[in-house]
Amino acid sequence: MFSTSRIAAKSVLRLAQRRTLIAQPTRAAWKIGETSTGASISTKFDLPDPGRSDDCYIHGKKPLQLTKIVATIGPTSEQLEPLTEVVKNGMSVMRLNFSHATKEEVELRCTNLEIAEKKLSPAGAPETQQIRSLLLDTRGPEIRSGKLKNDHSGHETITLQKGNKITLQTSKQYEEEGSDENNLFINYAGLSKSLNPGMNVLLDDGVVIMTVDSVGDGSVVCSIDNTGEIRSRAGVNLPMAETDLPAMSDKDKADIKYGMTKDIDFIAASFVQTADGVREIKQYVKDCAKELGLPDDYSLPKIISKIESGSGLKHFDEILTESDGIMVARGDLGVEIPIQQVTNAQKEMVAACNAVGKPVIVATQMLESMAKNPRPTRAEVSDVTNAVYDGADAVMLSGETAKGKYPVDAIRTMNEIILAAEGYSFSGGLGSEKTKIRQPFIGPKTPNSSIARGAVSAAETRDASAIIVLGDEQELAQHVSSYRPSVPILAFCANSKMARQLILNRAIHPIVGLGDVPPEKKPAAAIKLAKELGHVQAGQNVVLVHIDDEEDLGHAETLQLVSVP
Repeated sequence: MFSTSRIAAKSVLRLAQRRTLIAQPTRAAWKIGETSTGASISTKFDLPDPGRSDDCYIHGKKPLQLTKIVATIGPTSEQLEPLTEVVKNGMSVMRLNFSHATKEEVELRCTNLEIAEKKLSPAGAPETQQIRSLLLDTRGPEIRSGKLKNDHSGHETITLQKGNKITLQTSKQYEEEGSDENNLFINYAGLSKSLNPGMNVLLDDGVVIMTVDSVGDGSVVCSIDNTGEIRSRAGVNLPMAETDLPAMSDKDKADIKYGMTKDIDFIAASFVQTADGVREIKQYVKDCAKELGLPDDYSLPKIISKIESGSGLKHFDEILTESDGIMVARGDLGVEIPIQQVTNAQKEMVAACNAVGKPVIVATQMLESMAKNPRPTRAEVSDVTNAVYDGADAVMLSGETAKGKYPVDAIRTMNEIILAAEGYSFSGGLGSEKTKIRQPFIGPKTPNSSIARGAVSAAETRDASAIIVLGDEQELAQHVSSYRPSVPILAFCANSKMARQLILNRAIHPIVGLGDVPPEKKPAAAIKLAKELGHVQAGQNVVLVHIDDEEDLGHAETLQLVSVP
């Protein structure tokens, strides 16, 4: 949405390269309810009453969460019944993982999502009230080892022994002959140009770690640092190495073009390393739109760059400038950089995105244990909670909802964690001030940003239950979201495409349904519809923001505080 100056790249990169000295805390004597100086303290815990299961509900209705959920739909959640429950329990964006999904599976999932949306729409309201977005996640360019010798089943393994030497080969000769414990084919021709002695090479997400000894023409000799088994075509990571991999593979291009025929809203671009890669993807999307004969005013899918490599961190600032949003993909990132620095990098990237008003998704292993268990671990609950406190626009479920045993429980649990975290953040409790998003929004000061800032301030000071935004452009609602209000933003949209592309932004809940209402009657109609949908109640205050182009006044931006009749 906005361009950024150098905000986070250097600090994020430093996190990946340095060790932090942790000071030992001093100890203090405490009395219950009293500080060491005698001042009294008062903690605040809003615990549910015993036997009640509705502690997340207001007026009998579950409140709208501000932080959104991206859920990966797969074999255990793609059928209509479980998918309907996933939608009902909090999914805002359906992730289609093209690393695994076939076109037939994507067709089924998209069709069932449409049916679920209609099924869950309130009686008498437009079918577009239940709006969910589509996110296409590309496989991305990959570096892999070759097929093992005599591996006819695809299940054979070799053991690489600690202390031994192995030569990584890029010659086609070794691809044809097969790999063994002495020579391992790697499908990246630029391997020897990207590596220097002392750098690490990781196989199969770090199952085997190697250190580069010497680099030759088309070959790299490594020492094996630990004993481990690998199979054919194991994934290869080159931590902090610069590579010249293409931004998109041929498969990615075919998947993106196909996805655009399904009217996808977002493209999560895997292994983005530089801003040039983002620009290349954007240009390809434009070219696809022309080839597909899409109209000139068609809203192209937004590009969400996945940061999952050392190179992506190094060039984060320029990537953020070119991207429409960021995904903190902690899986591969935790292989590429020291794992103890992943959380710090996450906080830096989330803060940078908050500062420039671009959505950010925190992903990977958030409730991973729920793939097998009906309840998450305490650490997983803390992970989701802290992503909310950091200021993430969305958190993501992967295998938990795609292939796990409890997809509906996982989405319900994540939603309840979000609501609890957001409720505490604005509770006034002793520690709640530390959980509020403090990163200032530094986007350009435009008329839209001024009225957006005023709307959020009015909502806070006048105890409003919602901010209602009327307008035909996405930018006004995005500006309001950038100032991080504590209440939902009900964004009334001109069409469903606009609505779907707004839904990823924090706090925005898009509504379509005022298309035929005259401009002068839209404010009252919006409040009426919001009340009918259960988002606001009679007697509550709402902040109303709308833009009008009037014949006498010209372009008019209006902010009103309204009591719901």
